[in-house]
Amino acid sequence: MVPPICRTKSIKLRAGVDVWPVVGYERLMASETAPDKTCHDGPVGFETSEQVVTLRAKRARALQRHEVTATEWNDWRWQLRHRLENAEDLSRFIDLSDDERRGVEIAPGLFRIGITPYYASLMDRARPDCPVRMQVVPVAAEEQVGPGEWVDPLGEDNLMPDGLRCIVDRYPDRVLFLALDRCAIYCRHCNRRRMVGQETGMLSRPELEAGLEYIRRTPAVRDVLISGGDPLTLSTDKLEWLVSSVRAIPHVDIVRIGTRVPVCLPMRVDDELTSMLKKYHPLFINTHFNHPKELTDDARAACGRLADAGIPLGNQTVLLRGVNSQPRTIEALNRGLLKSRVRPYYLFQGDPVEGTDHLRTPVGAGIEIMEHLRGRITGLGIPHLVIDAPGGGGKIPIGPNYVLGWGLDRLTLRNYENKVVTYVEPPERDCRCSYDEVYFGA
Repeated sequence: MVPPICRTKSIKLRAGVDVWPVVGYERLMASETAPDKTCHDGPVGFETSEQVVTLRAKRARALQRHEVTATEWNDWRWQLRHRLENAEDLSRFIDLSDDERRGVEIAPGLFRIGITPYYASLMDRARPDCPVRMQVVPVAAEEQVGPGEWVDPLGEDNLMPDGLRCIVDRYPDRVLFLALDRCAIYCRHCNRRRMVGQETGMLSRPELEAGLEYIRRTPAVRDVLISGGDPLTLSTDKLEWLVSSVRAIPHVDIVRIGTRVPVCLPMRVDDELTSMLKKYHPLFINTHFNHPKELTDDARAACGRLADAGIPLGNQTVLLRGVNSQPRTIEALNRGLLKSRVRPYYLFQGDPVEGTDHLRTPVGAGIEIMEHLRGRITGLGIPHLVIDAPGGGGKIPIGPNYVLGWGLDRLTLRNYENKVVTYVEPPERDCRCSYDEVYFGA
């Protein structure tokens, strides 16, 4: 049974519109005395369009681990109900600096605050420069808009075909499917802060069905990345409805899910979830660890449960100034990821989204990090350093230059130790594969 979405006042759902509810952290309270009992009467967790429900604003107090039972702490729905959202909540976990207090004050007009108690427990109470704290606690600099910053830095709004809010079609063979606009935590560097958590309207089931139909009628799409928001904050049955619907499309080869749940809500990765996901291989998950401090025993266990379900795991790290902008930090993170059965996939230059200039690094910092990694860590631990081109240009790989010269028959190269070597080209240059006509057809 899955609780539908909660608002702050009584509403009547519009006739003919089934709303996609996000479970656990925005709840319908069926009664004051039985907060876990829900009104639910629809397929895979959707509420019927004629149902009239009373939604009570019953905000739960943010609590620390020692104040609750282990059962409560390890309940992902409890975590989402008790997220930190204001200065009072934050003060229970950290000593707010003046800069942070100003950030919290202006946040309602810029980008909401939301931190699970689990993730908040990783913050250093006394240090505003804590790498976990810097990712989720706003500061005054967020109200400044720097040169070159965009509301929609990746131009996604212009890449939504047919007016679909849930599909971004940037590449020839794959699409991004935005399943929802809610996350377990709200990262201050979020490149979708224009839409995520902004109360601009949940995606309806008809909108999601329209997105699926777009994929069905577009045979060039062979790879679907389900993101949002965070898809793993959906109830298991609703997530299965979406994953199974995509998997059923004959020309879709692989399904991917982008999530930060293993980082900030590891208890969500339970047996029910993994048992469902492993039915839909080939399925890949990319998560988002930014600092080795986030690789707790709980986070590693969550990654292990996903890996045990046969799901290949990748990680997408965003370079953040003062958080992970030193080579030793990324090296430690990537070593820890490999031990957790997660392969470092992308190292992103921060997107120029409005209000994040203070967190972005110069491009040279990322190149220096890649230079440090090469030769010091296995190739499995070296991600692609990319800039996601502003305006919708897609990912552009960048990195150190190892080619010093390229002549007619030889190259001059350097290795990670700056030793210069010569590579002689072969005399034959015809690279056609004659058997391709047999294997692929004429």
